[in-house]
Amino acid sequence: MATEGGGKEMNEIKTQFTTREGLYKLLPNSEYSRPNRVPFNSQGSNPVRVSFVNLNDQSGNGDRLCFNVGRELYFYIYKGVRKAADLSKPIDKRIYKGTQPTCHDFNHLTATAESVSLLVGFSAGQVQLIDPIKKETSKLFNEERLIDKSRVTCVRWVPGSESLFLVAHSSGNMYLYNVEHTCGTTAPHYQLLKQGESFAVHTCKSKSTRNPLLKWTVGEGALNEFAFSPDGKFLACVSQDGFLRVFNFDSVELHGTMKSYFGGLLCVCWSPDGKYIVTGGEDDLVTVWSFVDGRVIARGHGHKSWVSVVAFDPYTTSVEESDPMEFSGSDEDFQDLLHFGRDRANSTQSRLSKRNSTESRPVSVTYRFGSVGQDTQLCLWDLTEDILFPHQPLSRARTHTNVMNATSPPSGSTGNSVTTPGSSAPPPLPRSNSLPHSTVSNAGSKSSVADGAIASGVSKFATLSLHDRKDRHHEKDHKRNHSMGHISSKSSDKLNLVTKTKTDPAKTLGTPLCPRMEDVPLLEPLICKKIAHERLTVLIFLEDCVVTACQEGFVCTWGRPGKVGLLSPLDQASAPGGTVV
Repeated sequence: MATEGGGKEMNEIKTQFTTREGLYKLLPNSEYSRPNRVPFNSQGSNPVRVSFVNLNDQSGNGDRLCFNVGRELYFYIYKGVRKAADLSKPIDKRIYKGTQPTCHDFNHLTATAESVSLLVGFSAGQVQLIDPIKKETSKLFNEERLIDKSRVTCVRWVPGSESLFLVAHSSGNMYLYNVEHTCGTTAPHYQLLKQGESFAVHTCKSKSTRNPLLKWTVGEGALNEFAFSPDGKFLACVSQDGFLRVFNFDSVELHGTMKSYFGGLLCVCWSPDGKYIVTGGEDDLVTVWSFVDGRVIARGHGHKSWVSVVAFDPYTTSVEESDPMEFSGSDEDFQDLLHFGRDRANSTQSRLSKRNSTESRPVSVTYRFGSVGQDTQLCLWDLTEDILFPHQPLSRARTHTNVMNATSPPSGSTGNSVTTPGSSAPPPLPRSNSLPHSTVSNAGSKSSVADGAIASGVSKFATLSLHDRKDRHHEKDHKRNHSMGHISSKSSDKLNLVTKTKTDPAKTLGTPLCPRMEDVPLLEPLICKKIAHERLTVLIFLEDCVVTACQEGFVCTWGRPGKVGLLSPLDQASAPGGTVV
């Protein structure tokens, strides 16, 4: 898809871009695709997705990647910036008939050099558990489509579990499975476990334990994606009805909600410390939502079409215990802060937590996240102090951040932040009243609700109530005339027990659920580059590179600054698709 407007230069595909930390460069020899490298005709096919796993083998080359293209699924050794890709030798390749793979996820907890568990969701509703190293197919869930007949939109292993996984469908339902249990030979019967505003959770009613353990019905229309918080305790879901809903996964309670500016929300991700959530969707915007405050703190506009993927970069997110003013130095100064490495990423979360517990000490934080869209563009964004903590003095600009109408709060708002006395900073944008937080549980097992409900019945859960907010309406009719992700949800297993409070979009706009554009800061991207011919469907930040993929079936590797020279001369001279090892 060509970028609208402009001439040849506007439509030129970029192979490198520069940020303050240096030059990112496309590595053609590290491109992965089908072995014949022929662009895939993507019309009518499901989005290309990529999953990574590290097997922790002794060779130091333990990264593996899986990607789907049309009816095909590939599993390769991923050599990244170190070696050229050898597409002639996939570890495993599968071609499916009558259905297409739509999404997949590795279990990082159980992965070894000899075995890896890979879940694959399909367009007809089934979920397959395979081991691409042993080339085995161990189980097929929802095989007869008795649980759900609609397309699988997202599948994830429950964090910290070797056996539990969660599956979302375009019907708007999610199901919790256990790999050790069967699905039964008849359609499941359900018993209500918990019901709240625009969601309901049911347990499977049967004499013996069977899948699914839980059924979630969330919002209206397709449930497009979900993501677990870094600690695994919360679940963020985005739906075709335009709502972000954040649940406490163990207690099955709603923590907070947010509404898109218009249209469906298609993607969601958490910051490394779990304090912020970013969404993208059909309004062409990226929206930053504060988990702690339960409110929209910024929107970003840079895409010209739907945003398909958002992701935080833990290797560039930086925390510095110093005067924030020092961050406005030269690019060389930033080099000292922006280290790439797993130690850096692992320490980021603890230091971000420290930032929120030591308010008396001057600590400066910058979150980096990225987005890709159907406009074939990659955008990178920075979240900085002036956006995150507007009640503090604004440090000198470190990003292209445009605070619109920040000089006066909108009428009727009840902001509770106080501008630092004596500062020249504009008054803070209003904070909305958030849903009461659920107390973060220290429960270790993610199966506590499911196992408890099955073991001792549902009666004891009858007293568990959701924090009701009658002054908020979480639902609206959404016209999906142009929705790629929409599939009719007329499946017979759809239970109409969700509280459906219809809301006029005009009444939602301007409320804490969906602030007007002028009521929140508007971010501008650090970079916005056209990097593909077809719509982009993948964005993953790794230690020494950034991985993107487009609907033509090409998985591209972008070397980070200082990492592009790691390919050996032999690899650099080899033609793409060669057999260099």
